Amino acid sequence: MSRIGKQPITIPAGVTVSVGNDNVVTAKGSKGELKQPIDREIKVEVKEGEIVLTRPTDQIRHRAIHGLSRALLANLVKGAHEGFKKDLELVGVGFKAASQGNTLDLSLGYSHNIIFEIPKELKVTTVTEKGKNPLVILEGSDKQLLGQVAAKIRSLRKPEPYKGKGVKYVGEYIRRKSGKAAGK
Repeated sequence: MSRIGKQPITIPAGVTVSVGNDNVVTAKGSKGELKQPIDREIKVEVKEGEIVLTRPTDQIRHRAIHGLSRALLANLVKGAHEGFKKDLELVGVGFKAASQGNTLDLSLGYSHNIIFEIPKELKVTTVTEKGKNPLVILEGSDKQLLGQVAAKIRSLRKPEPYKGKGVKYVGEYIRRKSGKAAGK
């Protein structure tokens, strides 16, 4: 039995969860309404403030989808209730970030600024403090979309291993290399 799949998902107060036709689960909460289609072979039940998922057989495919479906629904409920947040840090001399609505203007050491459109489902803010690296803060209720947009912003200038310059997640460890001077 899948250890993750058999755990029930607790529905917090203020969130309503319903299972529609074609196994589409909808969660409504303070952060908005989210929908997630679940494989039709996985049975989803909402009872007594919990979501319980069961699988029909012990086939490899059913076991694999069982835990995945449970994790997706847990993220759905958490996103509708409290939302998710990712912080990106710009490390480098002259690296800047500015946001205007849902448009992010990044200066990452290239000959031109990068204008990045953030999807309307997400909210972006930038923080620039003297003596600290600029921060880009992404917030939203959809964990998959948030992670995808954060990864795309990071890919614009990945952190390099010699000086650590680039766009990195706050708290991310960059494995450093010593360079050619230390080799002698």
